[in-house]
Amino acid sequence: MSNKTRVKSSNQFIGMLKSNTGILCVMILIGITLSFMTPNFLTAGNIISVLRQISNNIFLALGMTLVIILGGIDLSVGSIVAMSGTLTVGFIVTNGVPMMPAILAGLALGTLVGLFNGFIVAKFRVPAFIVTLSTMNMAKGIAYIYSGGRSTRITSDAYAMIGTGYLFGVVPLPVVYMVILIIIFVILLNKTRFGTYVYAVGGNRESARLSGVPIKKVEILVFTISGFLAAFAGIVLSSRMYSGQPKAGDGYEMDAIAACVLGGISMAGGTGHVSGTVIGAVVIGIISNGLNLIGVSSFWQLLVKGLIILVAVIIDSQKNIISERLGKKKAANK
Repeated sequence: MSNKTRVKSSNQFIGMLKSNTGILCVMILIGITLSFMTPNFLTAGNIISVLRQISNNIFLALGMTLVIILGGIDLSVGSIVAMSGTLTVGFIVTNGVPMMPAILAGLALGTLVGLFNGFIVAKFRVPAFIVTLSTMNMAKGIAYIYSGGRSTRITSDAYAMIGTGYLFGVVPLPVVYMVILIIIFVILLNKTRFGTYVYAVGGNRESARLSGVPIKKVEILVFTISGFLAAFAGIVLSSRMYSGQPKAGDGYEMDAIAACVLGGISMAGGTGHVSGTVIGAVVIGIISNGLNLIGVSSFWQLLVKGLIILVAVIIDSQKNIISERLGKKKAANK
């Protein structure tokens, strides 16, 4: 590695720390507090458990990061999780489809929902909120219709390995997938033309159009990627649960949105980094894990998560207002 490359990497790392200073401090504070409240929090086993638990949220949050930077929202990801997991397990158990074709079919179905979302948003300029709210119900309906509202048990060890296996007998495979996907998305957003286009469309759609950015293609691809990741999360989750459940994925879209907003992804679009999303997902995972360890009811956990999202959105909106005011002052001074 050359000196220039080392300096550039060091500057990027420092920049990442600066942009996520607030959320990193919150994460450390929560971790210290929980370590005093429960001695089991900082054990190696619990840390691995937290990483495994947040992996599914990160799968969804990475796709949601692209969507929100683009200036949209995807409410369908939780239902795609349920649909893909339920149908994949059903194909294997009920229809006798071999495992690999069933997995590919499950991934394809989720990807198609994402493609549909992107096509409607790009072609007809319907707000993403409305489109994905519709497909959220459609995907959930497909899962319930196919399964009759019942969970489908699977006993295949090979399928279970997808979500319960370990690399070298130490690192859970979902954590391995998570790390690989994080690396891919960091490169995708920061080192490719596609990533530049996503930021450009989210920052100023009209300027992006005048600059020759293929806006419709970018929108379709972003939502397609989100659908694929949701389908992948559904298959991993169903293998961990040894069953396909149409109720799986309920509320997962909220956790993914919360991870993005906590990580500094602006709901106005155009700004944000994968590193922030990952830290946001870790914070949510730590909070959920800590509340479980100290015996807090799941009902209260929902309340806490809701408050976290609300506070994060308020902070985000205030940051945008302050930035606009500073920008106007600078322009006036010139």
